[in-house]
Amino acid sequence: MATLSRSDRITRRGLLTASAATALAAGLPRFPGAADEPSRPLRPVRFGVSTYSFWQFREQPAPIEQCIDSAARMGFDGVEVLQVQMGGDESNGRLQKLKRQAHSLGLALCGFSTHQGFVSPDSAVRQANVDKTLHSIDLAYRLGIPTMRVNTGRWGTSKDFDALMANRGIEPRLPGHTDDEAFEWVIDALEQCLPRAEECGVVLGLENHWGLGRTAAGVMRIVEAIDSPWLRVTLDTGNFLEDMAAQWAKLAPATCFVQAKTYFGGGKWYTLDIDYSEVAAILGNVGYQGWVSLEFEGKDDPAEAVPRSLAMLKQAFA
Repeated sequence: MATLSRSDRITRRGLLTASAATALAAGLPRFPGAADEPSRPLRPVRFGVSTYSFWQFREQPAPIEQCIDSAARMGFDGVEVLQVQMGGDESNGRLQKLKRQAHSLGLALCGFSTHQGFVSPDSAVRQANVDKTLHSIDLAYRLGIPTMRVNTGRWGTSKDFDALMANRGIEPRLPGHTDDEAFEWVIDALEQCLPRAEECGVVLGLENHWGLGRTAAGVMRIVEAIDSPWLRVTLDTGNFLEDMAAQWAKLAPATCFVQAKTYFGGGKWYTLDIDYSEVAAILGNVGYQGWVSLEFEGKDDPAEAVPRSLAMLKQAFA
């Protein structure tokens, strides 16, 4: 696909913004935080659980089907599906069986969590990740999932993820390139994905997930530049290592999905002391009424730590 000039991208961005305004005027759902949003009583928060909580990239992936059964047994309202945990079978037949299984247990498939990286000077690499993201949007659509986590990607100059975490998520840029360039790569790539997201009714939630999304300022730079109701924020409570509360508050007005980290037994890379009463207050102040999805990242047995985490979250958000 040919690379668009900046003027072409700005024109396309304007068209997307105009289309979004028309959609909102037509009565499509609003996200909280808009200045003209009327106040209304908040509904109780619904709690999901990421299938990651039962796996954490251990040697043997926990099958999605097993995770759905566990979520229902433990009392969750929904399940967030980690795409890489699905294994090789992404056939439509399996997708519909997963949807039927969740429905039969009274669960919603509430989120789809994907991996992509747009921080590369190689346009072919960026396009491959755009194509991957478009495919993921299609999967979310067929699963009936209304929101999908997306990432900025990162420079890739760390030896591995362990080294990245040892350096608190900070890594050097590729020689000869700047963050400003990288932000443009990410903005352009996400703009290419938005028409499919709108067509499928899948809101993309840009997560504070290392790389350019390591800080709330980085996430919001991209979200505000694109300015579309189909690109909002997935707020991960455990991916800020400095000034957590201030950064949660910065993302809260644009948040469409929350991933709530817990660390019972100690975390693999780090352990954070997260006050979920404070998280609940920050989200409540902006009228957030979306999902809170548990991402258990501790070393305790998930069979015990996941329900314990749910009880703690319910108490904090009560």
